[in-house]
Amino acid sequence: MAMIKRGTQVPARWRLLACGLFLMASCSIAAAADEGIVDVHALPQLEGAVEDTSRPDPYRVEYRMPTPESVTSPAVKKMLSAAGWVPYLRPLEEKSTTLNFKKGRQGLSVHFTQALGRPDQSVVYYSTDRIYGNVPFPDGASEIMFDGTRPYLGCIAATALDATADFYKSQMDAIGWQKLTPDTAARWTTSLDETVPNGVRAFYAHPDSEVTGFYRQKPVMLTLTRRDDGRTNVDIRVAPFALPADLKADSDLAGLPRPNPTKSAKSLGGASSAKREMSAAVMADLPAVLAFYHRELAARGWQENGSVPLAAGDEVAIKVSNAEETGVLRIGRKYDFTMVSMATQLTEAALAARLKAKKEADERFFKDAEIAAKQVIAADEARRKVQAAALSDAPLNALADSKTPVPLPENAEGVKFEGGDGSLEFSSASSVKALTAFYRASLKPMGWNERPSVINQPNMAMLEFAKSGKSISFTVMQMGPKVRVSAEGSGLKMAVAKPAVDKPAEVQAKSSEPLKPDTESQLPVPTQRSSTSLATTKLPGTEMPFRRELEASVPAPLGDVLAFYRTELGKLGWQEKTDGAAVSAERAQIDFTSPQGPAVLKLGRAKGETTVNLAQKNPEAATKADIMPKPGQARVMFGNIGPKEASLTINKQTIKIAAGAGGPQSPKGPMLDLAPGTYQYALRTPGRPARSETLTVAAGDAWGLMVGPSGDVLPLQMY
Repeated sequence: MAMIKRGTQVPARWRLLACGLFLMASCSIAAAADEGIVDVHALPQLEGAVEDTSRPDPYRVEYRMPTPESVTSPAVKKMLSAAGWVPYLRPLEEKSTTLNFKKGRQGLSVHFTQALGRPDQSVVYYSTDRIYGNVPFPDGASEIMFDGTRPYLGCIAATALDATADFYKSQMDAIGWQKLTPDTAARWTTSLDETVPNGVRAFYAHPDSEVTGFYRQKPVMLTLTRRDDGRTNVDIRVAPFALPADLKADSDLAGLPRPNPTKSAKSLGGASSAKREMSAAVMADLPAVLAFYHRELAARGWQENGSVPLAAGDEVAIKVSNAEETGVLRIGRKYDFTMVSMATQLTEAALAARLKAKKEADERFFKDAEIAAKQVIAADEARRKVQAAALSDAPLNALADSKTPVPLPENAEGVKFEGGDGSLEFSSASSVKALTAFYRASLKPMGWNERPSVINQPNMAMLEFAKSGKSISFTVMQMGPKVRVSAEGSGLKMAVAKPAVDKPAEVQAKSSEPLKPDTESQLPVPTQRSSTSLATTKLPGTEMPFRRELEASVPAPLGDVLAFYRTELGKLGWQEKTDGAAVSAERAQIDFTSPQGPAVLKLGRAKGETTVNLAQKNPEAATKADIMPKPGQARVMFGNIGPKEASLTINKQTIKIAAGAGGPQSPKGPMLDLAPGTYQYALRTPGRPARSETLTVAAGDAWGLMVGPSGDVLPLQMY
């Protein structure tokens, strides 16, 4: 940048540039000033205050006091009042602990909290509070109720009527309020009723002004009335002719009509509750509100059946009814609001009819659920038989160069060995029978002695071996089209754990053509697939499933299939989570966030093809059905459509499952929340030997364990 030496004559264009920069800076400073916003950092603070400067904010100040809130609050009020800030209350917020102040056209809000872990200390917060409809407070006024958004002011002036009227004549003009005359009020009304018994009334309007902060302010009505004690009542509110005369309906509260606009509203119960209530503060005059309810209640089939005794604050109290309910509508005035409350309750006949209808609906629902469960169990048994038939019974040879303490069969897949923990897991395409025979034949020559086990079934077996004070326990169980082997024990522990090595990765040939999506599938899947299945879990009679799961096998490289899913899921609005994603040449697992809920994509390789498992959860449906597990845990639900009571022991807890649990006879079956992990459970039913299986659950899962008529257990992931 060029430098100009001191004393050098500055060319005219440089002087112009300097003047321009000065003007720009001056404009910026002027624009930044806002006389309607108080500088909270310049306000006084109590002695001993320690300000928090860690998060600077131009509109907020926070400081700690060595006194409790009960002492700090009145001290702050006294200090700010001495500095010219006038305290007031807001309509309908009389019990609030927040302090509100006004000084000219500036507003200030002060609230307090207890210091963290220190009941003997408090924290004070100053916050700016912009006043959009400023009106003057008389000097020495008491019982001030003010809202600067409409505006509304109610107070008692310390002066007599004439002096108070003179004050408002001068001060309203000073703020910019212009007194309405019949001519200037013609845009709103043709009549200005200024007659007030024992008082005076005037109407004012204020033009829009960015300088004074007024914007689209409605005309106001000022009413002054003489009091017996020589003081004057002051009331400023939006002029009645500027309020809406024909009210529109807002959203219902507890299924009951609510007019618009309202300042606040609340309700109790819902549209189908036996008892329901609603209340609202409506920003309109009473006749308009009453006309709204005459119209809305008649349109909804309600009848008005005369008046009921008035309660405190009521001006109207009407008895109402419809075919099923009776109720009372109450309307009154408070401040500048019309206050509405409506309470209804079902008649005894309607309540009995609803209970009967609910019972019949529940019976139909659980009957449908029982039928659906039997169909699922039958389909699962058929599927297991087909899958078991595809498993090989051929004798197995040991995998060469295995680094595990016990041999691995030659077709072991997905081997996970933890020598430090003494655990081993893998899958195999051989049958339970072939795998148990393999370990009996291979461990006996190594000096391992087999202990007796009562579990030795076609789809599951348990083996126990011991040698020189060490032991190994094997669980061999059919899991879909594969058999899962898990082993643990001191005989598997090694000083340095060396993971077992899978077979060398296959060479994946490139796809002959790009993968195309099947437009008929509910979840994305390529048209070039050798097999596919889609499972959904939902309650009978509902359309929204808790969980959808797609399984497929695609004759294409894993990379091509992964690229296909990233593209197709992205089109559906699914977002990939990078945390925890695992992608390699042989397998991939990626978590997604979908519009319906969490989802996970798992890809693997088997028999020269890429296997696909895509599962999507719907937390809204699960929550509505009350099956959503607690955060960080899994939920297991138990049912029994068998003819006799069953007991199931899991995680050292024995659960009695009555016959018909989960069905019409006993619709509420037991539930159990578990930490994530793998659990072995044992089922006992009268007249049958105990059966043991394992269940692996993850955080956020919901599983159903349904005992079938034959005593088998069907595990089904519900969510």
